[in-house]
Amino acid sequence: MRDAYHEELDSIGDGLVEMARLVGSAIGRATAAILDTDLKLAESVIEADQKVDDLQHDLEARAIALLARQQPVATDLRIVVTSLRMSADLERSGDLAQHVAKLTRLRYPERAIPQDLHATILEMGQLAQRLMAKAAEVIVTKDVDLALQLEQDDDAMDLLHRTLFQHLLDDRWKHGIETAVDVTLLGRYYERYADHAVAVAKRVVFLVTGEHADELQPDIQPDIQPVSDAEGV
Repeated sequence: MRDAYHEELDSIGDGLVEMARLVGSAIGRATAAILDTDLKLAESVIEADQKVDDLQHDLEARAIALLARQQPVATDLRIVVTSLRMSADLERSGDLAQHVAKLTRLRYPERAIPQDLHATILEMGQLAQRLMAKAAEVIVTKDVDLALQLEQDDDAMDLLHRTLFQHLLDDRWKHGIETAVDVTLLGRYYERYADHAVAVAKRVVFLVTGEHADELQPDIQPDIQPVSDAEGV
């Protein structure tokens, strides 16, 4: 019975990793869709989000069943409760990737993003994908140092987000109000996506140490940087 119980705990972890990989792929494909005005690719991202939702529902059902049957305590209880919270972060990440794809569909056949912002949006999409890949690695390895590093890496996304607003506030902005709204929303989607990747990593820190990540104060420099010319785009 105990072997089956721990196998079930492991399978919940495997489900989280699969969710992270799916939403990581989704944000990459959604970024390609909006930059290339690729409606077919956008639709595939929108449709694929159902698989992420199904995985979350399955994971939640199994976690709740474990709580009811096994009444776990200590570390095992932390695993189950933290897994439920991580699944919610990952499901929301998938929704945000879907929002990017839906913006492509909304403006098709027109381009949603002006050409002079393509490099910045591309870097935001690539950075979001790398952050989620690192979050997936953290789930697998339970590497606390790597998990703490994600919050530092997220500073690069905040910098890119500010870059978008600099363009919007520039007197030379010539793309109109509708495009400004689209760009504002898009920047928010990527920023929130990155925040959810960081939240996943923080929950792993709590799972492993029993302490909240904000209490550990690491002296870690980010290793994910925006491209050097993104601010000048």
